[in-house]
Amino acid sequence: MVNLKRILLATDFSDCSEHALRYACEFAEVFDADLHLLTVFEPPGAAYAEFGIGYDGVESVEKELVAEAARKLHAYPESTWRKKLRLTRSVRTGRPFVEIVRYAKEHDIDLIVMGTHGRGAIVQMFMGSTAERVVRKAPCPVMTIHPEGHEFVMP
Repeated sequence: MVNLKRILLATDFSDCSEHALRYACEFAEVFDADLHLLTVFEPPGAAYAEFGIGYDGVESVEKELVAEAARKLHAYPESTWRKKLRLTRSVRTGRPFVEIVRYAKEHDIDLIVMGTHGRGAIVQMFMGSTAERVVRKAPCPVMTIHPEGHEFVMP
């Protein structure tokens, strides 16, 4: 029998993540599991550093963006779920797939739930996919939720 005690929802606050949130909440309720909500802020400075370019004020901008991510995460999930579930919220800074996998290992997560944008093969080839990388590196099963298709309905 599958026994889920800790579920991780990795979110970027997109519509895809909103859809995945419902799945994560439902599974957390059904399995009486702790629900961990994680968002990862990838600093824009990291991209500039790769090209040897720096700019002033990056630290204050990054702090502000991380604070905004924390505010958004605190509003997750809607109030009816907040009353029912045991929630842990975390904002991390770094490469999203690295931080999601690291968090899952550190917290002994049983299932990662995340939305996937379902971009085309060309974009995938050049940019990669956070969800795909998490699936390949995660220490536990990963459920990816595409925003279109079947709806999850409890009987």
